[in-house]
Amino acid sequence: MAWEINGSSTTDAKKVQEHFNLKYNPMVTSLMQQDMYKFSMCQVFLHQYASATSIWDFKARNIGPGKLDKFTKEDVEEVRKQIRAYCALKFNKDELEWLTSKYHWIHYDYADFLSDWKPRFNDFIISENEETGIEIHFTGRHHRNSYYEIPVLFICTEVYYRNHYNYEELLKGFKTETLKKIQDIKSGKYDIGLFSEFGLRRRLSYEAQEWLIETLVKEKVPGFVGTSNVYLAKKFGISAIGTMAHEVFLLIGQGYQYHNPAYSNWYVLNSWVKEYGTENGIALTDTIGTDVFLKDFQKTFSTLFKGVRHDSGCPYAWGDKIIEHYKKLGIDPKTKTLLFSDSLNFETATEINKYFKDRTNVAFGIGTYLSGPQTIPALNVVCKPVIINELDVAKLSDASGKNMSRNIEAINRLKSEIAWREKTGK
Repeated sequence: MAWEINGSSTTDAKKVQEHFNLKYNPMVTSLMQQDMYKFSMCQVFLHQYASATSIWDFKARNIGPGKLDKFTKEDVEEVRKQIRAYCALKFNKDELEWLTSKYHWIHYDYADFLSDWKPRFNDFIISENEETGIEIHFTGRHHRNSYYEIPVLFICTEVYYRNHYNYEELLKGFKTETLKKIQDIKSGKYDIGLFSEFGLRRRLSYEAQEWLIETLVKEKVPGFVGTSNVYLAKKFGISAIGTMAHEVFLLIGQGYQYHNPAYSNWYVLNSWVKEYGTENGIALTDTIGTDVFLKDFQKTFSTLFKGVRHDSGCPYAWGDKIIEHYKKLGIDPKTKTLLFSDSLNFETATEINKYFKDRTNVAFGIGTYLSGPQTIPALNVVCKPVIINELDVAKLSDASGKNMSRNIEAINRLKSEIAWREKTGK
């Protein structure tokens, strides 16, 4: 890890804390503290969509009247300072060499771009608001500002937990509950098969997540195969897991006037195959609804992609639908993977695994249940691109509560385009 302050480089976190007048230690200590799918997606963006611009919105879904307490002025100020400190970081040579040697689909020209890239504080607008107490937006070229999403989310959550609760008690409860969960897996109470830790964005803290991954590795927990946190994957010698998120569909499928958004999935799948061929291929199905996705997930794409990811709606209905889709195409579902990642715990994962494991390969990405606070309600926060190339974009998931757009007209227009496609059968 290294920060650049006043033209010189330092690895001294205490010095950084003092320089930026942080209340807490720097919450981002490396640009590798990032979800793996950011590197997958941003390589596509750099190579194929480098001119695209975007505006992102931060949203706290469970803060406000009748929900959790709002962010305070003190919270907002610490978030602002932590983001400023994050913007002093750069990738180092060792980190990028590890990326390119570990994941051969990461191109050297992309690693070269990362060696020069750094976050820019001028891309951010951070302020107070009436509804949730905090408002964050960031703007710029999408292949540059996409990396901001995850650090913004875990900075906001950690600041909130530290300022609103007794952090030491939260950490103690986190460790106690985690050890119970590990024992439940090792004792055979739960059987979830293969799972990864996906909780970076809503974690209790870096300290908690690092302890969690170290403990999962040391305890040799059955089925644990990796983490989305690239920094911790490197540190503990495990796999960094992740391929694509909703933003890739919003940008490629909806961010261009000449792309009909009802065909978002086709444009994305085509760009992904152009970039990666048969590698790095777990496709996300629900950005504009799984039924529309399957219209474009035909024989070629279904063959090339290793599987699909579930992130909203009923997991059983979704899985049955995917398996039937493969069968109709003459593809054996047992050669494919269904990755579940929607608000999972060990109990629900066990039931899903039991239901599907004899019919297909099953895997799980488990986030807040593992990495979030264990003794209080977790923050439900997201960042999404809402304007791309000056066009309003919208997410229409398989669960309406996860829909997101600045403009209701963008949602209505997208629904209309999808309805037209379904009506015409095109």
